[in-house]
Amino acid sequence: MTKQLQAGKFRWTRRNIFDIIQIGDKSNLVSRGFDFFIVIVIITNITVMFLDTFDALAAFRGFFKVVELVTTLIFCIEYILRIWTADFLYPKETKLQARLHFLRSYDGVVDLLTIIPAFFLTGFVAFRMLRVVRIFHLFRINAHYDSFNVITGVLLEKKNQIFSSLFIIVVLMMASSLCIYSAEHEAQPEIFANAFSGIWWSVSTVLTVGYGDIYPITTLGKIMAIFIAFLGVGVVAIPTGIISAGFVERYTRDSQHNNYQKIDLQDIVEVKVDAALDQITLEEFLKHDDMDVYLLLRDGLTVLPRPDMKLHKDDILVGRVGDPHEA
Repeated sequence: MTKQLQAGKFRWTRRNIFDIIQIGDKSNLVSRGFDFFIVIVIITNITVMFLDTFDALAAFRGFFKVVELVTTLIFCIEYILRIWTADFLYPKETKLQARLHFLRSYDGVVDLLTIIPAFFLTGFVAFRMLRVVRIFHLFRINAHYDSFNVITGVLLEKKNQIFSSLFIIVVLMMASSLCIYSAEHEAQPEIFANAFSGIWWSVSTVLTVGYGDIYPITTLGKIMAIFIAFLGVGVVAIPTGIISAGFVERYTRDSQHNNYQKIDLQDIVEVKVDAALDQITLEEFLKHDDMDVYLLLRDGLTVLPRPDMKLHKDDILVGRVGDPHEA
């Protein structure tokens, strides 16, 4: 009996810790205070990381190291507590599965990457900037429109087109490197020693950066550089356009979904197509009827309507009379 009470008390303590370290729990004042404390620690850690790079502040580097060590220690403690209480975050999994799940999650990976540079791999100290995402979660900057999910969703939806456009960019860079080598090797044998030595020039030209540290001096090389620069402008714009179009599609789809949710079921009507309307297009039908069609039922199937779709006798149009975007 005593062991059961102790076990219950232990579980209750872990649950309390889990509730405290969760982000953005406004109902728990202790958790809210912990959120602000972690934000201060994150900002302090990043600020010290930047200040430590100034030679004028070299006298304070000892203090900066102490602050960095203390803040990193806080990150370590929080990381351990999150692993320890991961089974509350994933209640349907066993403790081991939940902890492994957290270690593989975005938050788990970010927490680990912000701790590692303090002990080794100091070149990865920039990963601490990922902790800033915690501030977004805290203040619910993207509460009503989850920006991070939208960005990842658009990238996943358009991944094939994006990979195709990136492949075209890589091919163009390789081809331009080979071309500039052919034109400039004799004039600049040290700079353009082989086909791959022009990659840096190719990257800066195709991506329209134009650093100017490597450049052609022959007439043929300059002519090639002009055409490659113009091609670079067009090719680099392709993935940008794909991603922009994806955002527009996602925003339009979400807006339509929100508008449909606002529609009262009492406003939904069904119209059965009779012989008089047989074989006319949906666009022609809508010219004479003030109706927004959402679905078309045909032979037991649900069909998404298109303006050029021909109506058949006994089709059922599901929609709303009037403008669905009215308040």
